[in-house]
Amino acid sequence: MNLQSNDFALFDIPVQFSQDLAAMQTRWQALQREAHPDRFAAQAGAAQRLAMQWSVRINEAWARLKDPLKRAAYLCELHGAPIQAENNTAMPGAFLMQQMEWREALDDANSAAALETLNTEVLQARRDGLARCAQLLDETRDYAAAAQQVRALMFIERFARDVDDAIDRL
Repeated sequence: MNLQSNDFALFDIPVQFSQDLAAMQTRWQALQREAHPDRFAAQAGAAQRLAMQWSVRINEAWARLKDPLKRAAYLCELHGAPIQAENNTAMPGAFLMQQMEWREALDDANSAAALETLNTEVLQARRDGLARCAQLLDETRDYAAAAQQVRALMFIERFARDVDDAIDRL
């Protein structure tokens, strides 16, 4: 294992979407204890710098692995299907229609009940999208389709924040 190892190798877990979050957190804590810069305080500067690099690398990997959307995007990229959300906005027509309906519903929502109903629908769409990612990544290994699903989930995440903001403004 080295600093260039992929996140899954670093955490010694299978290269797949479905993961045991508690086991990953335990592994992250163990890795942090091993590489914590304070353990190398009495050593030469090079050892301290290397410990700092390892600590940063472990935290970067943890941030990516613990977030299901980031983990899905990372898996797509590892398998040659980069997300490229800024350059690739192509979505299926049905999803585009859903986006427009949600935006209109958000614009028209004038009560807490209407916003909560919309929030519930968006959260269910997120759960369904993540389940679809798991199926595409772990079962069919269709990374291009998974990348498209990740792009859709990125929209859902942004829209969910917009709904939360609207709820907070009430």
